[in-house]
Amino acid sequence: MCGIFAYTGKKQAGVTLLDGLTSLEYRGYDSAGIFLPERGGIRAVGAVGNLKKKIPTDFEGHSGIAHLRWATHGEPTEDNAHPHRDCTSDVWVVHNGIIENWKELKRDLESRGHVFLSETDTEVMAHLVEQELSDGKDFESAARAALGRIRGTYGMAIQSRAEPDVIVGARMGAPVVLGLGDGENFIASDPSPILKHTRTVLFLEDGEMAVIRPNSYKIFKLGGDTVERAAQEVDWSPEEAQKGGYEHFMLKEIMEGPEVIKNTLRGRLMFEEGMAKLGGLESVKDELAKIERIIIVGCGTAYYAGLVGEYMLEEHAGIPVEVELGSEFRYRKPVLNQKTMLLAISQSGETADTLEAIREGKRKGAITVGIVNTVGSTIARETDAGVYNHAGPEIGVASTKALVSQITALALLTLFLGRQRKMSDSDAEEIISQLSLLPEKVQKILDNKAAIEAMAAKYSDSRDFLYIGRKYNYPIAFEGALKLKEISYIHAEGCGAGEMKHGPLAMIDEKFPTMAIAPSDTVYEKLASNIQEIRARRGPVVAVATEGNDDILSYTKDVIYVPETIEMLQPILSVVPLQLFAYYLAHAKGFNVDRPRNLAKSVTVE
Repeated sequence: MCGIFAYTGKKQAGVTLLDGLTSLEYRGYDSAGIFLPERGGIRAVGAVGNLKKKIPTDFEGHSGIAHLRWATHGEPTEDNAHPHRDCTSDVWVVHNGIIENWKELKRDLESRGHVFLSETDTEVMAHLVEQELSDGKDFESAARAALGRIRGTYGMAIQSRAEPDVIVGARMGAPVVLGLGDGENFIASDPSPILKHTRTVLFLEDGEMAVIRPNSYKIFKLGGDTVERAAQEVDWSPEEAQKGGYEHFMLKEIMEGPEVIKNTLRGRLMFEEGMAKLGGLESVKDELAKIERIIIVGCGTAYYAGLVGEYMLEEHAGIPVEVELGSEFRYRKPVLNQKTMLLAISQSGETADTLEAIREGKRKGAITVGIVNTVGSTIARETDAGVYNHAGPEIGVASTKALVSQITALALLTLFLGRQRKMSDSDAEEIISQLSLLPEKVQKILDNKAAIEAMAAKYSDSRDFLYIGRKYNYPIAFEGALKLKEISYIHAEGCGAGEMKHGPLAMIDEKFPTMAIAPSDTVYEKLASNIQEIRARRGPVVAVATEGNDDILSYTKDVIYVPETIEMLQPILSVVPLQLFAYYLAHAKGFNVDRPRNLAKSVTVE
């Protein structure tokens, strides 16, 4: 969602904050703004570059707060951009989240004479602090009292001209991290803008506020109790979040696929024992041996990874699995118990709907496990156990390398749970062997990216696309369509190939192409029949097929070949050319693939 960044210390705050906003831009780019107590506030519609153009050369100070907005309440206008201020322009606020009771608070404040300048929910917070200050409280106490009056989701930073070196941060449902430096401290939505300055960080929990000064910090419960928590070191370097010579983060992240798989597997494959070593599951190992059911919860790409995991876990671990959208799960009354594992998949570890699913699972006694990429994230902290992806930061809004890592982690989990049950030595050895070969096989696909780019250019004028797959590649059809929709704005639909005759086939004509995921697996012949049905209606077909399959050329000449692997790992190889195809097609149309319109990287509100 939105991104917040705050600084107090000895550096020039304006330069520091603007630089940090650039690294946070994947969280939103509808508008941007900055406030320094010595110089005031400046806001602009659009990305950080638009804000930088408005900054005067003498915009200097040693503390401040800044914001990137992904619009929720109010259109993306300058009036609605953060930071928001009170009537006196002394109190300023940046906020990620939604204040649910903002309308009633606004009515009360207006009755007391407060004048509002925006349509946003956030502005009420500045006026609440102003009101508490007018009642005689100091800034820290006024901020705490104001926080106690709001309901909803927030990651927040608040500053007052009266105490310019002091910044108050708070968290309820939206991520907030402190960066602890030498004579300087930071508050941010995630570690990315902090890493150039310090790797020592401390994550706030829900219901906590922090008060930072250049040489100190304090953490409290909103009720007033002091919180003692050790800081931790983040092992990402600032360079990891840079493009590394690629034109877009998305392409860089696709090309990192082989290394991501290696990192996800590193130290986890026990070749001699035929086991997966998952240290994050050791504490619940005995409980997992007794589970009778798994529910996987995710949103977007993570949901499709979960669907692949369903096939893996049922076929190779022998456990019944259901896969649920996090956005729907929280509105049901799911039947859970102590023999249910609730598995949450989230790249950011902050996805609001998925987080609420975990909390529902814990209330009902389920064992909660996470597959997340972000160390110290809320889902990582609130689950009973988990598996880190180790994929490194993913900046492109359209998830690519995180999905590859998630499916790899699901394969490891399948091996772990399967060996607790009836998976044979030979099956385990085959899975381990094929997992270890995946990096070089993905690299082989990436080495063919020029041919995929040419294929994408051929179809770049398409208005529609159908993606079809079966069995393990059924979810990948939906993921491929999602990638095309996200970054090229082409109407694309995923479809189980067996469902074509139940409706989707009606759309097919010579101007409606199909991407057919057709590896040489147990359902290849059925998929080939589906391709024939499309070709009989003059529909163009692009096929993803296994190397050495010349039969596919009798149906279409537009073929992207991928190496052979075992069926359960095929989705990892199938999805990579679909990611490249979507990237090159969107790039051919001139779109900014890293910043698809109307979308943000981390969805931390409903």
